[in-house]
Amino acid sequence: MGLLSTIGSPEDVRRLTTAQTTQLAAEIRSFLVENVSRTGGHLGPNLGVVETTIAMHRVFSSPRDTFVFDTGHQSYVHKLLTGRQDFTDLRKRGGLSGYPSRAESEHDVVENSHASTALSWADGIAKANAVAGRDDRHVVAVIGDGALTGGMAWEAINNIAADVDRRLVIVVNDNGRSYSPTIGGVANHLQTLRTTRGYEAFLGWGKRTLHRSGAPGRFAYDWLHGLKKGLKDVVAPQGMFEDLGLKYVGPVDGHDVAAVERALLSARAFDGPVIVHAITEKGRGYTPAEEDVADRFHAVGRIHPETGLPVAPSRFGWTQVFADEIVQIGRSRSDVVAVTAAMLHPVGLAPFAEEFPRRTFDVGIAEQHAATSAAGMAFAGLHPVVAVYATFLNRAFDQVLMDVALHKAGVTFVLDRAGITGDDGASHNGMWDMAMLRIVPGLRLAAPRDEATLRAALRAAVDVDDAPTVVRFPKGALVDPIEALEQLDGVDVVARHTPGPGAPSGRRILVVGVGAMVPTALAAAESLAAHGFAVDVVAPTWVLPVPEALVKLSGEHDLVLTLEDGVVDGGVGAMLAQRSAEAGVRTPFVHRGLPVTFLEHATRDQILTSQRLRAEDAVRDTLTVLAGDR
Repeated sequence: MGLLSTIGSPEDVRRLTTAQTTQLAAEIRSFLVENVSRTGGHLGPNLGVVETTIAMHRVFSSPRDTFVFDTGHQSYVHKLLTGRQDFTDLRKRGGLSGYPSRAESEHDVVENSHASTALSWADGIAKANAVAGRDDRHVVAVIGDGALTGGMAWEAINNIAADVDRRLVIVVNDNGRSYSPTIGGVANHLQTLRTTRGYEAFLGWGKRTLHRSGAPGRFAYDWLHGLKKGLKDVVAPQGMFEDLGLKYVGPVDGHDVAAVERALLSARAFDGPVIVHAITEKGRGYTPAEEDVADRFHAVGRIHPETGLPVAPSRFGWTQVFADEIVQIGRSRSDVVAVTAAMLHPVGLAPFAEEFPRRTFDVGIAEQHAATSAAGMAFAGLHPVVAVYATFLNRAFDQVLMDVALHKAGVTFVLDRAGITGDDGASHNGMWDMAMLRIVPGLRLAAPRDEATLRAALRAAVDVDDAPTVVRFPKGALVDPIEALEQLDGVDVVARHTPGPGAPSGRRILVVGVGAMVPTALAAAESLAAHGFAVDVVAPTWVLPVPEALVKLSGEHDLVLTLEDGVVDGGVGAMLAQRSAEAGVRTPFVHRGLPVTFLEHATRDQILTSQRLRAEDAVRDTLTVLAGDR
């Protein structure tokens, strides 16, 4: 029986000897590779924080001391050390979340997996501790160098530095990466620190050597120590932190438990905010991850643990289509540039960056800056394509509204992972975008249903130079092509079912499928036709603003059923109903979409079932409404 199986709480970790912590770290890495390879998950980030997390639990006492993990994808080790060692159903319904979860443990605090927020959380908790007189408690925030590229992190640092009495420790997990290698000024600063770790050793040598020389030596040492600030600014410019009033400890080897412990003990003893700078290696101890230059196995599906190769190769998906099409557009349009927020590979911009490096801008984890910088590029004659996960555009709504739309800037936002994403949990479902963006003046939004409509929508989007455009698509593999039977003023009709024998009063139903829900709309229409109704199915690619043709079609039918994978309140269906009512259309509507709630982690199919978004659910609701109208 290994050491890991004896760890049921942080108290067990604190009882280990230093030698035993080395054994524990090795067992944790083996456990992570063996288990995450079966379920998928964030492997690389967790392999990189094993020793640092062990040291945190040995120096501080969670949950009395509060641990806050920025983003939270590196919290698997924390879970193991706090009694959660059943990873059988990791990221599956009923199993452990892939992020911290208050429902799982009192040791978890922040569930939101959006980056650069941990320091603000920590600041607030530390303030509350001070107000309540809990002076014996510490707050420990773990933030990666990638998350430090986000502006919110620096807003927090500015406030943290203003209160020198706050017991707050910031562990900077510096692996030189977010998803891909971290870029920007902060990254360059940390890189300088990483490459000058000999500074303190040099100063220590000077103290030992010069003090042996008597008074002249001590004078020379005092002179040398007096240059400490200036010398650090040259060879190890941690002065950036110290000038803000933050005590700085490090850099320290984040894979040496004893070294991290010493640094944390020093930080704990200081009556004020302290930064502990830990140098780590993403994917540490797992050769396939260490050799993966792109993202060090940041997130993986099911893989063969021996090789790191996927168990089932991914089918050609939506992201790959975008990646291919944007390169083709770039070849014909020299004004088209690409912008990413530290997610070059996940959103499919790597091929564009390889072919057009001078036209690709990775701004770090800074979606707000990405949007406004894109507005500036548009003003100066470019057409920026900003590619982000749909859930992360939430962070930049004000910039889309006030910097892009107000100034009629030709910026295209490409939203990957739109709609239900499932296993990453509540904060990763891209379900808010359509309801949120519908209020932006002049904005046009496309929800393509297949490969052909995605390619066409992207080309149409970059042709708009006087307003923001948005193209959204889901996570995963492509559906089979869904051809249009005809087009009515820009709205694709994808199916028509004529009434069969015994049709009830010849009543006609219009089914509107939005994006990924078009296959569900087709299935629902077949079932409704089997009940004897005449059914038309339309799949409008451009759904915002509401096409006039859709309003006209609504008035030509006896009932309209809308299906979307976004928030249903205020969504596309609700807006169609509103525009129809304004036009004097009195046709009743049945809207099916996601409720205004947070969805627990589960597969897409499980969420569709639990939220009654199957074809049979839509049919049942439609028949109920029709029965009430008789």
